[in-house]
Amino acid sequence: MDATDIPTLGALLRRTDLHLRLENDDVTPEALDRPVRWVHSSDLADPTPFLSDGQVLLTTGTQFQGRDATSAEDYVHRLTARGVAGLGFGTEVVRDGIPPELAAACRAAGLALFEVPYRTPFIAVARANAEAIAAEAFGRRTWALSAQRAIALAALRPDGLGATLAELARQLGTWVGLYDAAGELTREHPAGDLDAGTAGALSAEVASVLRRGARAASSLRIDGRPFTLQTLGRGGHLRGVIAIAAGELDHEGRGVVTAVIAMAGLAFEQHQGLGRARGALRAGLVQSLLTDDPTLARRIARDAWGPLPPAPIVVALTDAASTRSGGLVELLELRAEERRGAVFFGRADDGVVIVVPADERQAIDEAAERFGARIGVSGPTGYDRFAAAVEQARVARDRGRSAVTSFGEVAASGVLSALGPEAPTLAAAELAPLTAHDAAEGSRLIETLRAWLDHDCSHEATAQSLGVHRHTVRTRLALAERLLERDLGSFATRAELWAALRVQQP
Repeated sequence: MDATDIPTLGALLRRTDLHLRLENDDVTPEALDRPVRWVHSSDLADPTPFLSDGQVLLTTGTQFQGRDATSAEDYVHRLTARGVAGLGFGTEVVRDGIPPELAAACRAAGLALFEVPYRTPFIAVARANAEAIAAEAFGRRTWALSAQRAIALAALRPDGLGATLAELARQLGTWVGLYDAAGELTREHPAGDLDAGTAGALSAEVASVLRRGARAASSLRIDGRPFTLQTLGRGGHLRGVIAIAAGELDHEGRGVVTAVIAMAGLAFEQHQGLGRARGALRAGLVQSLLTDDPTLARRIARDAWGPLPPAPIVVALTDAASTRSGGLVELLELRAEERRGAVFFGRADDGVVIVVPADERQAIDEAAERFGARIGVSGPTGYDRFAAAVEQARVARDRGRSAVTSFGEVAASGVLSALGPEAPTLAAAELAPLTAHDAAEGSRLIETLRAWLDHDCSHEATAQSLGVHRHTVRTRLALAERLLERDLGSFATRAELWAALRVQQP
């Protein structure tokens, strides 16, 4: 579209057929570049209730004459406050020339003021602007149709998705990037257009959008540069994000972007079908490894993805309820491709199994950090004890309190720490006769029994720790034995009571 067709104040003034003359030629270029949404005429002292932002007002100046004349300064102030783009003064209708006080007020306020000579009807100025608006709208519609046609043809190329994004970038004249469900930038056009700082900030915002998991369009500015983000996929199952280095798009621009989003969504759905097949194969290999015989898995993995990670390995297991398991799998797929032979993964019944060399756990830590997954990690092992390693990872995951928990941390806490949440209740019931007697008689039976068991059932050592005679210890233990109706000489009884005392709060 030719620059003279764009409906701005400057374009309107450049129309030679209108014979318009700019009065305050010191007005800023920005004022002349403002789009003109409409041209309206009025001689009211305050026409602002009938005006909107971006309009040009035409007047003959009768409001500045007579007993009720308004001041030029107040008049211009009202116009600029309303967002009027320019003021045209029709000369030789009421008076010759533009009033000097009006010209001074417009110059002070930075409002463009131009003369409309008598031979140019106001309706001609309004019609010229309306024609420019119509021409721009027609040009935008023509561009949108042409852009959508070019994008549709690009989608037929071998790399349809990449070609589509490249064509979108060309049509919009800006940078376009595609992020997958893991938040990784997989395609960009033109390549390398973003500096490192901008790219990092944009990736962080994309990751935040994907974590929220809701379909949305959002806008942001990074170092003054506007960006628009459009999610791909349905809520809760986002497939990625298209980022465009542009602010708010007009109707036609949004239509072109919508077409690209639809095509990208279709491409992702096709990719998802292949991904499901690959996922099923990986899950089958996990089941094969659980037999502790890696022969079949090694052969298939070598042909499909590369060798399995070399032993010694650690096996990790994610929580099954991860809200972004699709993104997590895509991240692992990317890392497996980047580090062939260093990462293997596959779904199990209650999570995703991740296998890495024992000294290379970056993929596990990254999965936990980026997707908020709880992950348990086995101790170093070989493939001949794969099933046991998965079970270790499951125990570490279920009992861990941090994002990543190693089995070694859990094992160090002992067997008693593995008792379920019902253990304190059972312990209280077991010791209830002694607790009740102590409460009623102040007999200190629980204290004595705990000290006796802690001192390897030595009456002498127990008496010293409690500061009583050993015969007192014997008497208390005999009473405890009667109340519990248990034989304290039995190792099994002692072990059970010791465990009950351990899990019960002192």
